Amino acid sequence: MDLQTTIYLFVGGSFALYIGIAIWARAGSTSEFYAAGGQVPPVLNGMATAADWMSAASFISMAGLISNMGYGGGLFLMGWTGGYVLLAMLLAPYLRKFGKFTVPQFIGDRFYSKSASTVAVLCLLVASLTYIIGQMTGVGVAFSRFLGVSKEVGIYVGMGIVFAYAVFGGMKGITYTQVAQYCVLIMAYVIPAIFISMHITGNPIPQLGLGSNLVGQDISLLAKLDTVVTELGFGKYTTSLPGSTLNMFVYTMSLMIGTAGLPHVIMRFFTVPSVAAARSSAGWALVFIAILYTTAPAVAAMAKFNLIGTVNTGAMTAEKSIYAPDAALEYAKRPDWMNRWEKTGLLKFTDKNGDGRINYYNDKSKDPAFLAKAEQAGWKGNELTVNADIIVLANPEIALLPNWVIALVAAGGLAAALSTAAGLLMAISSAISHDLVKNVFVPDISEKGELLTGKIAMAASIVVAGYLGLNPPGFAAGTVALAFGIAASSLFPAIMMGIFSKKMNKEGAMAGMLAGLFVTLFYVFAHKGLFFIKGTGYLDLIGGANSFFGITPEAFGAIGALVNFGVAFAVDKVTKEPPEHIQAMVEAVRVPRGSKAVDGAH
Repeated sequence: MDLQTTIYLFVGGSFALYIGIAIWARAGSTSEFYAAGGQVPPVLNGMATAADWMSAASFISMAGLISNMGYGGGLFLMGWTGGYVLLAMLLAPYLRKFGKFTVPQFIGDRFYSKSASTVAVLCLLVASLTYIIGQMTGVGVAFSRFLGVSKEVGIYVGMGIVFAYAVFGGMKGITYTQVAQYCVLIMAYVIPAIFISMHITGNPIPQLGLGSNLVGQDISLLAKLDTVVTELGFGKYTTSLPGSTLNMFVYTMSLMIGTAGLPHVIMRFFTVPSVAAARSSAGWALVFIAILYTTAPAVAAMAKFNLIGTVNTGAMTAEKSIYAPDAALEYAKRPDWMNRWEKTGLLKFTDKNGDGRINYYNDKSKDPAFLAKAEQAGWKGNELTVNADIIVLANPEIALLPNWVIALVAAGGLAAALSTAAGLLMAISSAISHDLVKNVFVPDISEKGELLTGKIAMAASIVVAGYLGLNPPGFAAGTVALAFGIAASSLFPAIMMGIFSKKMNKEGAMAGMLAGLFVTLFYVFAHKGLFFIKGTGYLDLIGGANSFFGITPEAFGAIGALVNFGVAFAVDKVTKEPPEHIQAMVEAVRVPRGSKAVDGAH
């Protein structure tokens, strides 16, 4: 069976499974639509949370970024997994004990104000829509390659699939669909990694293979990779940093606290029957997440190793120099996978010196000795551009793995993007239908009317997200990092202060959220354009790119969070403190009252 037919079978079969589950588990009430009836077992909820968590950014883009960035790419691993621990330990049990299944509902009740809830809805919508752009970017990348359609058509197809199971199934359908999607995506990530690790190092465990010696050689994979990339003018793979140490620290913090403020993950802790079950499902989710996140560094390094070995044979053998004329791959003899990815526009070759060979190196190197050697070899600039989002999807093709493995990766990449998109749409839907329409504008709306409003809001969000996904501000993981920064600067401080500061009042919380959101968006839009519309940036106004102590826009969320906390406490000091019953409620939520009493109450 040829590759394309195998891909159609795997992807089509997985889509049929997701839609079948959605029909079987369709929501019949608002409780099932918003929180799956609160009866999902902890282990299954852990799997669903992991699928919700491991988006296109994690599956498709993260290893690509680590592959490009080297050691510095570890900030994504530390930020996202560290943030999940923060969420599971500091926020989830208290929010579950509070008993409100959306973030705006918690903020509205805790800060005794519908206005506070409305501000939280605004923050949630901005963060979630930005996040969905990253997912739709991933969907477009996967579809464009594996179904042989354009990126735009891929996004339209993805919108239709998400619409089918998210709108009709609600949180109940999404939860059980995400359990299936987790199984698909984790197999799709780990199985190729095992094959490739065995081939390169002889070790079937990728996490150990990363530190093992190459087959038949007395040198480790990482040591060889360091040698190869430095010979090609890149920074050392095991020590490279993205910008300054300060930027890396702030970037990691932004991802961590942004993670803890993401509404679609927080909502997952209301689908279980009790506080104890919420804690248990958080632990299970961390186990399921760790399987992929500990494999990612190995996937990244091995993909880099295979890519360089394909385009420059001299880099991998001691007998031949990387500068030898026949070391670079002849373009006419390129492998099939390169030809297939070229058709998507995500891999590009430009023959700058007219020799018909692919010269792949860092032409922006600051090392004069290397640049002199490159010039002497007749190189006129880097000729191969590889989009970071294709590294994981192309990895099994680069390593010449069987067709069924390539097809499985295609199904896994789509599962990762669609699972998170569905969770985000659920968060948007509940924010609009429950927190805005029911709690603010139409308090006496019927349950049937609220359910219909939620489905309409979700359908509209799919259309908006698809449109924005056609014009993303960057790579999938970079776009998602912006969303984390927005959540970090707006929602996380309000949730933290709502739980751990009984004196924080509504004026302080609202002022903090708005200040954090505005400062972060102002800095991000200066770099990426107003509402991510290309050509509308205003870098001159802020003094140039990364003008604030060299901090990149993706990392700025942590600065926005500091502004949020500072403004909130400043306003709180000059306004009236919360009513006594609110302070008592915060104390009650924070202090354990015995698991039996809690489980019985909620």
